[in-house]
Amino acid sequence: MAKITASDVKKLRELTGAGMMDCKNSLTEAEGDFDKAIDVLRKKGQKIAGKRADRDSSEGASIALVNEAKTKGISILLGCETDFVAKNDSFVEMATKVATIALEVSTKEELLAADFEGMTIAEKMIEQTGVIGEKIELKSFEVLEAAFVGSYIHNGNGISTLVGLSAAVEGADVVSRDIAMQAAAMNPVALDETSISTEAIAKEEEIAKDLLRQEGKPEAMIEKIVIGKVKKFFKENTLVNQAFIKDNKMTVAKYAQTLGKDITIVGFKRVAIG
Repeated sequence: MAKITASDVKKLRELTGAGMMDCKNSLTEAEGDFDKAIDVLRKKGQKIAGKRADRDSSEGASIALVNEAKTKGISILLGCETDFVAKNDSFVEMATKVATIALEVSTKEELLAADFEGMTIAEKMIEQTGVIGEKIELKSFEVLEAAFVGSYIHNGNGISTLVGLSAAVEGADVVSRDIAMQAAAMNPVALDETSISTEAIAKEEEIAKDLLRQEGKPEAMIEKIVIGKVKKFFKENTLVNQAFIKDNKMTVAKYAQTLGKDITIVGFKRVAIG
């Protein structure tokens, strides 16, 4: 039987992030062969992943990153089962590494197939399921491209957001971050009125009509009242029309125009746990 040294265990731990005992046991089973030991860890992860496939990964770490040119941003959510794991430094580090790799791809499928220290990201998540003992999965992957992209990660990695501006001008970094913070805090359902489907608007109108009828409002008044309620819905739930949280005397769209009258918000992404 091959002699397993402490330095061997340490080396495998550095390669995989697995626990000390898991590394020692896998090296023992593999008779000191590092490649086989890594396979042992993966198989353990697959076994545990299969058992936990129906678990809800309702916690996790949401990470947003922007490329050096500030023209592309990504936002991901690496999910796990408990808040304890989600706040672990090693888990957040893994999520950040996945996010860094995500900047180089365009789809979730490409990201899962991308290389992560000698294995695919999909394989890495299975391996870590074996190491951590919880279901690990890539729950969200969003991409935003614009002339200028800013990002924000809320404390604790619970929410990450991206905001795209129509031009890269002086001050765009501060303004885009402020607006990304707005999107994190106020959770808009869309960028503007045109981004909301006619079906969703019709649903809001029906809800408003039903409530007004329950209040006993006459039918002749309901249509006019509903128009006002829909406008209020747009104001509260579309990013450009929301009151800016740092100065509620202006809308978010007006705040963007403090960079220049032609500056507009062209898109946003919001990824949150839960």
